[in-house]
Amino acid sequence: MLKEIATSSRTRDIIRKHGFTFKKSLGQNFLINADVLDQIIAAAGLDETRGALEVGPGIGSLTERLAKAAGKVASVEIDRRLIPILEDVMSPYANVNIVHSDILKTDLRKLWEEQFSGLAGVSVVANLPYYVTTPIIMKLLEERLPLENIVVMVQKEVAERMAAKPGGKEFGSLSIAVQYYCEPELVCIVPGKAFIPAPNVESAVIKLKRRQELAVSVPDEAKFFHVVQTAFSQRRKTLANNLSSLSGKERKAELSEMLLANGIQPERRAETLSLQEFATVCEALTRSGML
Repeated sequence: MLKEIATSSRTRDIIRKHGFTFKKSLGQNFLINADVLDQIIAAAGLDETRGALEVGPGIGSLTERLAKAAGKVASVEIDRRLIPILEDVMSPYANVNIVHSDILKTDLRKLWEEQFSGLAGVSVVANLPYYVTTPIIMKLLEERLPLENIVVMVQKEVAERMAAKPGGKEFGSLSIAVQYYCEPELVCIVPGKAFIPAPNVESAVIKLKRRQELAVSVPDEAKFFHVVQTAFSQRRKTLANNLSSLSGKERKAELSEMLLANGIQPERRAETLSLQEFATVCEALTRSGML
């Protein structure tokens, strides 16, 4: 019986067999730690009635585990060279479909219909390439896909920003964007030696549980996120200074009064505001005609 793919020896055997060479531009690091895989699978909450969408399967270390845990697995891989490798190593699993595509250009709703029709639920489970982590996460969230959880391996600092609470230096626009849609939970920290080749940074597994209802109610999401981005545009500046680019400098005094009227000190910095306070600011700016 073959060893699991997520071992140093089996991974190296597969790489040698297929003459595979790593592309640094694609951020390819293959996981070889079974304990980390155990924690990923446990966090995803899969069973035979549920599906898993994987992004960037590499040579299939996580794919193999997903095949055993889920009813259906669709693995989207951008590197054409990996497709025959994945088809080879996944040949024992009839419930795995390898899709050669760029996830950022993929029609996800169509993929959902084709791959996961009739299942009780679907989660995204992946070891994401670090260079496109945020665009992938935001695409998954903004398209309002009917997903249950997103359980992903990302760079440790990015995971900490996603899970950060107001008041700390890690809290920013990414924290708000993720927490607007999901409840984040750090699952585990993963050292570089858990991969081949070993990256120079630590990684982390984070679980994003999709909220049944959005964290805050806002009448215009585009305006809400525009206010958030503006508030964080220069982190050392006060909230009033950053938001004055929306109101216009001639209305800065009025802006400060408006913030005070809503219980928010103009001297505060963006990272101290909660999601509800940002929603309040957005509504007040819109009402006053400053936005």
